[in-house]
Amino acid sequence: MRIFTDMKIKATKIARLRDFAQRSGILHARDLQPLSIPKRYLGRLCAEGFLVKTGRGMYMTSSAPETIHLGLAQVSKAIPKSVICLLSALRFHEIGTQLPHQTWIAMDRKAASPRRLHSDIKMVRFSGKSLTEGMEEHDIAGVRVRIYNPAKTIADCFKYRNKIGLDVALEALREAIRERKCTADELWKYAGICRVSKIIRPYMEAIL
Repeated sequence: MRIFTDMKIKATKIARLRDFAQRSGILHARDLQPLSIPKRYLGRLCAEGFLVKTGRGMYMTSSAPETIHLGLAQVSKAIPKSVICLLSALRFHEIGTQLPHQTWIAMDRKAASPRRLHSDIKMVRFSGKSLTEGMEEHDIAGVRVRIYNPAKTIADCFKYRNKIGLDVALEALREAIRERKCTADELWKYAGICRVSKIIRPYMEAIL
């Protein structure tokens, strides 16, 4: 009788995990703790082909929709307080020609550094309005991903021009204006927040 009861409890937990994974699309092993579901059940669903392990502690359903931005969703799931920025945000908004091999994220200057930061993640530190302004939320494979909007991203590119190159920032500025990804007023607003108004002014005046 006890064996039957244990099997029933196990089947119930696996069913709950299957349902949770289906709704989430992408999940992290730590997500199971509030559900009181043992992490070992993740391995069982992987063996069944229902889940696919995509990284340390990271899983996704085999039926999850394909997207070129899947990496952004995985990083956001692993580091919930991060915001996609700079080259990765340009790529998401289809601005410029950059194809970054790393995912660029912004974190609060006072926040603890993520544990085991992978080499394919590039982190920069923001604070105040530079961190909180211009943030959008997008659903990617069932994950809520925070990404800076085009105007804020371009201002950030000028702020971090020594890291990514002035040519990248200029290309993004020209294309954003040409393709109407943002307005001049929006660019001025975020240039002020990022304290790059004097730097971006001559380039803006030449383009507009």
